[in-house]
Amino acid sequence: MMANALCQRSASNSLLPIFTITKPLTSPSYFPQLACRATLESFSSAYTQRALENDLTNSFCSLKLQRRSPHLYGRDSVTTIHAQSVSAEAIDEASEDSIKIIVDTSTDQKATTIEIVAPNWPGLLASITDKFKALELQVAKASVDLKDGNVFYKFSIQDQDGNAIVDAEYLGNVEKVLRRVLNPALWSDLGKNVNLSPNVGDPETQRRRRLLWLMDQYLKNDVPSIQKSIVDHVEYTIARSRFKFDDFEAYKATANSVRDRLLESWNDNQQYYRDNDSKRVYYLSMEFLMGRSLLNSIFNLGIKGEYAQALSELGYDLEVIVEQERDAALGNGGLGRLAACFMDSLATMNYSAWGYGLRYQYGLFRQQLQDGYQHEQPDYWLNFGNPWEIERVHVTYPVKFFGKVEEDWVDGRKLIKWVPDELVEAVAYDNPIPGYKTSNTINLRLWAAKPSGEFDLQSFNTGDYVNAILSKQRAETISSVLYPDDRTYQGKELRLKQQYFFVSATLQDIIRRFKDNHSSFDDFPEKVAIQLNDTHPTIGVPEMMRLLVDVESLEWGKAWDITTRVFSVTIHSVLPEMLEKWPIELIQALLPRHIQIIYKINTIFLEEVKSKFGNDYDRLARMSIVDDGEKKVIKMASLALVASHTVNGVAWSHTELLKGSVFKDFYDLWPHKFRNKTNGVTQRRWLAFSNPGLREVLTKWLGTESWITNLELLTGLRQYASDTTLHKEWNLVRRHNKARLALYIEAISGVKVSIDAMFDVQVKRIHEYKRQLLNVLSIIHRYDCIKNMTPEEKKKVVPRVCIIGGKAAPGYEIAKKIIKLVTTIGERINDDSDIGNLLKVIFIPDYNVSLAELVIPASDLSQHISTVGNEASGTSNMKFAMNGCLLLAARGGSNDEIQQEIGDENIFMFGAKADELGRLRAERRNFIPPRDFHRVTGMIRSGEFGHKEYFQELCDTVDGGDDFYLVGNDFASYLEAQARVDKTFVDRARWTQMSIMSTAGSGKFSSDRTIQEYAQDIWGIQPVERF
Repeated sequence: MMANALCQRSASNSLLPIFTITKPLTSPSYFPQLACRATLESFSSAYTQRALENDLTNSFCSLKLQRRSPHLYGRDSVTTIHAQSVSAEAIDEASEDSIKIIVDTSTDQKATTIEIVAPNWPGLLASITDKFKALELQVAKASVDLKDGNVFYKFSIQDQDGNAIVDAEYLGNVEKVLRRVLNPALWSDLGKNVNLSPNVGDPETQRRRRLLWLMDQYLKNDVPSIQKSIVDHVEYTIARSRFKFDDFEAYKATANSVRDRLLESWNDNQQYYRDNDSKRVYYLSMEFLMGRSLLNSIFNLGIKGEYAQALSELGYDLEVIVEQERDAALGNGGLGRLAACFMDSLATMNYSAWGYGLRYQYGLFRQQLQDGYQHEQPDYWLNFGNPWEIERVHVTYPVKFFGKVEEDWVDGRKLIKWVPDELVEAVAYDNPIPGYKTSNTINLRLWAAKPSGEFDLQSFNTGDYVNAILSKQRAETISSVLYPDDRTYQGKELRLKQQYFFVSATLQDIIRRFKDNHSSFDDFPEKVAIQLNDTHPTIGVPEMMRLLVDVESLEWGKAWDITTRVFSVTIHSVLPEMLEKWPIELIQALLPRHIQIIYKINTIFLEEVKSKFGNDYDRLARMSIVDDGEKKVIKMASLALVASHTVNGVAWSHTELLKGSVFKDFYDLWPHKFRNKTNGVTQRRWLAFSNPGLREVLTKWLGTESWITNLELLTGLRQYASDTTLHKEWNLVRRHNKARLALYIEAISGVKVSIDAMFDVQVKRIHEYKRQLLNVLSIIHRYDCIKNMTPEEKKKVVPRVCIIGGKAAPGYEIAKKIIKLVTTIGERINDDSDIGNLLKVIFIPDYNVSLAELVIPASDLSQHISTVGNEASGTSNMKFAMNGCLLLAARGGSNDEIQQEIGDENIFMFGAKADELGRLRAERRNFIPPRDFHRVTGMIRSGEFGHKEYFQELCDTVDGGDDFYLVGNDFASYLEAQARVDKTFVDRARWTQMSIMSTAGSGKFSSDRTIQEYAQDIWGIQPVERF
């Protein structure tokens, strides 16, 4: 059967069309000159129709015949699948002298032996193995030898079921494929059979024919082709000599060569989506913490090995080149990392999706420590350009601010026009996001603010150059910094400007794309799904209504029906006081038309509430979008809930909290709107790519790499959890990862740490509710205990390296004091000769995605200790757990679900329960913390570690009745959990087994599962696989 997928020689045609295909084809009529058993299955309708229109069906080079692009492999994979007419006799003649292939089916009952003798050239082995993968053949064994410039290969190959291949006809065709790979002389121009005679067809036909010829194939991924691509970019893109370029220039050239490959599939995907008119999901998020792109892209494309070899032969190390890339400063914490994981899963699972966000010029900030204090510096991540993005200077939209609203009556209908005082242009920057082993490459479109050309010209023409410059600065400020400090009115105005700028450009772009293929908005909800990642983009609701009513002239009722059928929102907050609100006067001044729309939405909504609950004025006040109380604000979460067809929480406990407390009134009105979608993370970046050693171990013991796309397969590890051989391999990988992190710690701090010690890690945004202070107080307690031990007692202490990292918001003084306390006690403990290696304290500055990829695989224990009821979900706990790190976790959020999946015995839980939270907070003024708690806070207050006055305010937050986040309440339970950790760590077999079980139980927490649930239950979209 497999032979049917390979072309045969034709008795009637001496020109053999060379294919390398693994799936049967099904429409021979498209290619009448093809005398082979392969038939055409299904190509992109765009290319097929284009070929038929231009009479190109008889030219084998006329179409992109890829069922999957040749630089990808995997299920249903193919390799170079463009047709190329090459003389069959030429193949034999070219190979007779120097190439020998011997196929043996008799020696080995379990595998077919293929011996190859050929001239050696760079990348030959990779090209051969790539062809085996593409033909869905497995290499069971292989050997290689070199002699007199020739290479001698011996492969034992099997089919996908592990059987030998005995079909002579099929093996003959495999041999033909290999001969073509082995003889570069046969790699002739693909377009030699395309008739480009000026006498054939009109000029437009000739132009299209030539374009099809020129773009007949994807870029090759053998080592020489990759090397040529890199050095071409060195010379033609970077304008450097190909004989002299440094590591950073090598990175830029390499990145551009990878981007070339992404853009091929990106362009074809977008055309395929347009042709199929499939429903698309648009994911709107203020943050996208994508991390570095180079390694992730070549891993997803399946060409990491080829790029490593290509660079090595050019004199460069891939690991060094990767370090030249700056993290894209497009986010701060979990919100942005979640969005990045979702983009990876959307691409990998072949969904038609776009991400939308802002192209921050400086990001949040770059964290620097000076004398232990956090200092914020602009993150100049774009100073040297970003090779991954494509500036779309032709994709711009006007965004209005301030001004007035005018009304007019035309043909008996009231028309409303917003006349702005300020106009800004939104310019698109596209970033291709590849899926793993798939042809699907989706798009992340980021908006940058630029001054309106109209206003600039007016200023320059009148000689007001200063005003023109100020106008430019005001415009560009909108997309300069993530989350401007909103403690002042000006800061609030800038943040709201930022949010509106983002959604206005996005919605204009979505509507424009829809109108390209549709003349009516009737099908808009069937083709468009818009997901709001938290309430930041909620101003998009009145903006959608403005665009539909004022610009597209739809009736209010129809526009509202469309709006409520396309929007859905994810809520990440857990407390009502944390929900976003904007002063009415600010919206009225900045967005005068939108405040009118919000008032009208609210009026209609409250009438609906009255119709169900009557004149319950307390309920009406709680549910109203407009809060006319003392502060007079617009409640953005309420607006999002009213306009969205679905509202979801991000963990089971979080969703229950939304339904039973935060949005109980809304749940009473619309219970059908509320869904739970527990967060997940992409196992590709956070396990397979960032922890290659563990990847190899997992693949070996599971017998497959399919867990990279189906994480539930990790449950197969449970049967080996007590296997001593696995324990040995597992711990070897972990020691290697810890050694890498230890080197980094020494480089940034000068502190040498022992990899035999427990690496105890807490890395996340610094905030009181995340309770880094609880961790720090326990470190002081541990330090105090060790200091008072006898030498014999110290021998029983479990050595620890306590690692803390994260940023404090610029205006958050308490969080900054926590950072200073960490660095202060670190200086004392790390220099204390009485302590030695028993305890070290390290603060990692400027924690980001790339550092997370180093820290997470090396961690023994990870702390996720937010106050119960204050953490919506958390995703870093999932990353640590799937890498075999044990969790010390407070109850609530996704910690509860991780406990259910990996087992109570494999996690260290502590602290108050959710149903105790209200009572404990009500009684906290009467609560007396344990004596150990008073001792450690007393040490800080007394100036034991210096800075006595500076830390008083910090201690006040947890002393007495002001301990809102229950640090004192949970202190004793936390120390008991830490004692269990110490006891377990000493039992290495038990600890290793728990580590394995942690990984084995992580299958649920893949973002692939989360995205599939969103797609089925909320967005109503299906995978759209091009090949």
